Amino acid sequence: MNAFGEKIRELRKAKGLSLRTLAPMVGVGYSYLSKVENSKLDFGDSPSEALIHRLAETLEGDEEELLLMAGRIPESICRRILDQPEVFRALAKCDDATLKDVAESVRSETANRGVRPR
Repeated sequence: MNAFGEKIRELRKAKGLSLRTLAPMVGVGYSYLSKVENSKLDFGDSPSEALIHRLAETLEGDEEELLLMAGRIPESICRRILDQPEVFRALAKCDDATLKDVAESVRSETANRGVRPR
């Protein structure tokens, strides 16, 4: 099982929902939803963005996080990358320790300004 499927299962169980209950709420069959949770999709690695949106909304999950876990880049992040590609190129070249430091610095700075990081 991949991280995306694990996260969907975790969110579903936290809501006390079975696959049979959740599936019609998001407009798919329960066997398809089981395949999503268990990374057994026949035609690709992740469900559509539309389904990810419905899952996030129904399960009260973070849509951007779910999209990223499914290997899809959320539109809001795409726009930021296109606005400042040099920043993202530099981040892509950082090692894990440097990225961790940068992330902590950003969290600290946004907290000091009362801004919630996206």
